[in-house]
Amino acid sequence: MSPTRNRHRLTGLAAATLVAAAAPVTLAHAAPSATVSPTSVAPGGRVALNITGCGTKTGRATSRAFGDVQLTPGNLEASNLFGGATVYNNTPNGSYPVTFECGGAGGQQITLSLNVTSGAARGGLGGSTDSMSRGEIAIGGSLVAASLGAGVWIIRRRRTHPSA
Repeated sequence: MSPTRNRHRLTGLAAATLVAAAAPVTLAHAAPSATVSPTSVAPGGRVALNITGCGTKTGRATSRAFGDVQLTPGNLEASNLFGGATVYNNTPNGSYPVTFECGGAGGQQITLSLNVTSGAARGGLGGSTDSMSRGEIAIGGSLVAASLGAGVWIIRRRRTHPSA
């Protein structure tokens, strides 16, 4: 046999070995990963549900805090499945498991925790005015009034004395 022919056979054998070694890695799906955001919520609040790595175009998330939610693909490859849920208004405070399932029954599962607390996710001012005294409010108002007065004085001064 010629050296060129042996080199072609060795190259083919090396390529077949690499393909065979890589096949189990590419055929096996990585374990899915999931998120619940926010992880703490008040009764009646909304949570976003996301799972990646399913390899399917369907999925669901289930919890006693919000029931059963169908997850839908976020892109054509279905690498991310998304959904949203509203926590029941009468859900008692505590930690609730959220089970994500890829595909139909018997698919890969992952479980996370959702904390339901009555003080979570406060909106509005967030309690910023609860601890302010009348003196602090008066000082803040005085500073605002003084800065507005200084601004008006500077603007009027520039109009009466044009620069050269």
